[in-house]
Amino acid sequence: MGLFTSLKERFSSSRNYDEMEQQEGYVELDTEGSDEPRSKILVRPFMLEDFEDIKPVLDSLREGHTIALVNIRPLKDRDIVELKRAINKLKKTTDALNGEIAGFGDDYVVVTPQFAQIYKSKQTKAIQADE
Repeated sequence: MGLFTSLKERFSSSRNYDEMEQQEGYVELDTEGSDEPRSKILVRPFMLEDFEDIKPVLDSLREGHTIALVNIRPLKDRDIVELKRAINKLKKTTDALNGEIAGFGDDYVVVTPQFAQIYKSKQTKAIQADE
């Protein structure tokens, strides 16, 4: 019997709230929400000039709403060992997030979160763990 009483109270209080709204004639909306909506996907370019430049890429990926387009050309021209280290770090983070990573040409890597899939053809190649 307590269940019916609690349901009756809920419905009667919501009915009273609806009656109050109708009496006022308007409903107040919160327009001062966040400037950055979280439901949208952000495609964001990054440039790796040094190994430390990988941190903002990883932070964006961990947020879960970013598809990263990473230009690896500057680091590739400067230090191939650091580039391999950066790619390994990207690969490990991508695997942990159940995302995907692929290279586009010689200069770009794309990294996506779990909900996105990369179409892989002859022009794209999956980044291997042994790189």
